[in-house]
Amino acid sequence: MSTPIELEDGQHELAGVLIGRGTPVVLANIEGLGRAGQRTADVEPPGEDGLWMGADYYEGRTVRIPAGIKVPGDEAAALDVLAQLEEATSDDSVRLAGGVTLDLRLKFPGRDARVVRGRVRKMEADLTAAKHGWIPLDIEFTAADHLFYADAAETTSIPLGGLTEGGMTFPLMFPFTVADTAGAVGRPGFLTVAGTSPTWPLLRINGPCANPTIKHVATGRTLTVQASLAAGEWIEIDTRPGWRTVLRNNGGGAPLSPTSRIDTFRFLTGVNEIHWTATDPTLTSTLAVTWWPAYKAL
Repeated sequence: MSTPIELEDGQHELAGVLIGRGTPVVLANIEGLGRAGQRTADVEPPGEDGLWMGADYYEGRTVRIPAGIKVPGDEAAALDVLAQLEEATSDDSVRLAGGVTLDLRLKFPGRDARVVRGRVRKMEADLTAAKHGWIPLDIEFTAADHLFYADAAETTSIPLGGLTEGGMTFPLMFPFTVADTAGAVGRPGFLTVAGTSPTWPLLRINGPCANPTIKHVATGRTLTVQASLAAGEWIEIDTRPGWRTVLRNNGGGAPLSPTSRIDTFRFLTGVNEIHWTATDPTLTSTLAVTWWPAYKAL
């Protein structure tokens, strides 16, 4: 994964294009960064006062950015900036693929950069004053969920039969035994997840192994892939909203067990314990875990 461009306070990035402070794209303000809308299941009980409160679900966040391209006296340069924005936000690899999103990176004074994942749904340009190098813009960005994500991913690799953190506690108490079959080995990994909201991980299993199972200890949620991997092959489980895929390195899919729920496999804030097991006589397979800390507010 490439390293994001470091943003200055008041400078933002839309689909790889810098906007805001120090750029030709001047922002009036950014709307829609408060609490996202909700879908409710409230019911009016017949024959009595009040309201029965049902489950509440957040809608996708809508971010509106009134802006303008300002390149005084240079119509061609202003149009070039507009073309750059239109090209970046109309990528066919995103537009024609379900679930794929663009990033809107936001940097406010005194805060770390945060990312909103979604797509541009509106970009209206008024060319009336373009000859003076001024093009008003109305940009609308719809996010796939209500959260703000950390600017950079965190990742770790967990070997089969290894620990990511911690280790043995001394003095050791004898006798102790080590399982003599690779398929029986299931050692824990400990991950510390920042943020203020649970987040969905990206899990890549690198072969050789068969029928790997990944368990989140605190919630008891498990994902079992019913497949075998040779050395050099991998399977990636993407649990993120909108994605939720299980893909092999050759572009094909791989089945999960009937009890595996990809939509409920999340990391909680704080320390998370992950167990993973697989049949691997070589004990060389690994689990790569990637996640983006999630925040309810900027």
